[in-house]
Amino acid sequence: MAVDAAGADIASLILRVSVGGTLVAHGWNHAFGGGGIEGTAGWFESMGLRPGRLHALMATGTELGAGVLLLLGLLTPLAAAGAVGTMAVAFITAHLRNGFFIFRPGQGYEYVVMIILVACALGALGGGAVSLDRALGVSDDLAGWPGFAITALAGGAGAALLLAVFWRPAAKAEDGSAA
Repeated sequence: MAVDAAGADIASLILRVSVGGTLVAHGWNHAFGGGGIEGTAGWFESMGLRPGRLHALMATGTELGAGVLLLLGLLTPLAAAGAVGTMAVAFITAHLRNGFFIFRPGQGYEYVVMIILVACALGALGGGAVSLDRALGVSDDLAGWPGFAITALAGGAGAALLLAVFWRPAAKAEDGSAA
């Protein structure tokens, strides 16, 4: 039994609003919550993302930009790729070593993996009926396997490139502490 178009449109809207809203809130918190950009920069530096200020600005801009694009349903697979990329970097740098569950000390990776997978699903679904993609006539070209491929490959490649060029975690001493 095939999913009808209305069901896919509803699913796309719900997922776009939830992931887009979450990304905007997350980016906003990086910029204006707690220690602001400088606090985020220090945190990124402590995880080995150097220079921290550059990464704080890039992550904040990507989360805010991708979040707004998802809320609007504009270039949905590329916006979803922004979510995949930022969450993949968070997965590797901050969460992987802590195990699966988010409630574990240091926070596990279940949350970031869920956002990555939902973003990939959004890339495949496209913007849906209530989107600028549909209004501009690009939704059919970007949905399905092409949309999934754009989301997964652009997000994954962006994260891999960023990590390869900029991630330099502190070396561990023989006793397991940071050197």
